Amino acid sequence: MPTDKRIQAARRVVVKVGTNVIMRDDGALALGRLYGLIESVASACRQGREVLLVSSGAVGLGVQRLGLTERPKLLSSKQACAAIGQGRLMSVYEQGFEKLGLLTAQVLLTGDDFRSAERYRNLRATLDRLLELGTVPILNENDAVSTRELETRDHGKAVFGDNDELSALVATKLAADLLVILSDVDGLFTANPARSSHARRIPKVTEVTPEVEALADGGGARGRGGMATKLRAARMAARGGVATVIANGRTPGILDAVLEGADVGTVFLPARRGAGQ
Repeated sequence: MPTDKRIQAARRVVVKVGTNVIMRDDGALALGRLYGLIESVASACRQGREVLLVSSGAVGLGVQRLGLTERPKLLSSKQACAAIGQGRLMSVYEQGFEKLGLLTAQVLLTGDDFRSAERYRNLRATLDRLLELGTVPILNENDAVSTRELETRDHGKAVFGDNDELSALVATKLAADLLVILSDVDGLFTANPARSSHARRIPKVTEVTPEVEALADGGGARGRGGMATKLRAARMAARGGVATVIANGRTPGILDAVLEGADVGTVFLPARRGAGQ
């Protein structure tokens, strides 16, 4: 099946929204951009798709609401910011989706929810039921209590290191058809476009090889991830049989364009479901 047709046919979609999409450059909430995304998700639901939203931004919103000039370095301060910002983040989502006739459900996760077979079964059953009920589950790492994922990847002991990898984990565990990672970049480039005028967007990647990973360069100013974590997420999703698109969430209507199969962002093709696991 052609790539665009595969994406157009995707029924269960996981959308990850990065902090740099949620927040403006001045550190304030990008409310118009977020409402635009909410409208796109609602449109996808009306088309018969099931959408799970993995949203960053709690720590950034907490920083903004506390009037801090920069993201704190102390772990307990990061957790405090997350606890303050998460309520605000959910309030915006709940109000936005409610205006469009959709209910939301907050699900906060830690690595233990995937390590424990019993907790994972309960999580899977809950998310499946929420989708059956027509809600939009909004997932985030439980930063207020999860220290391993918030502070460090801990040499591979953490199940996920950030929401990029969390979204890939959710997509594979829930047998999604498509993972869309929205950040402040237009996709994967042949070089850093901020430093090279010769950089070109790569429309399609068939496999995340060491050569592809070498193209990653740097991370976001507010979020924990960068292109390297997005490539790890794409590789994880591909091994689970899930296609991934990395695209610019600051571009108006970008989710609509992705789901229409337009030539935007970078598409990472999946392996046969279950291969490499």
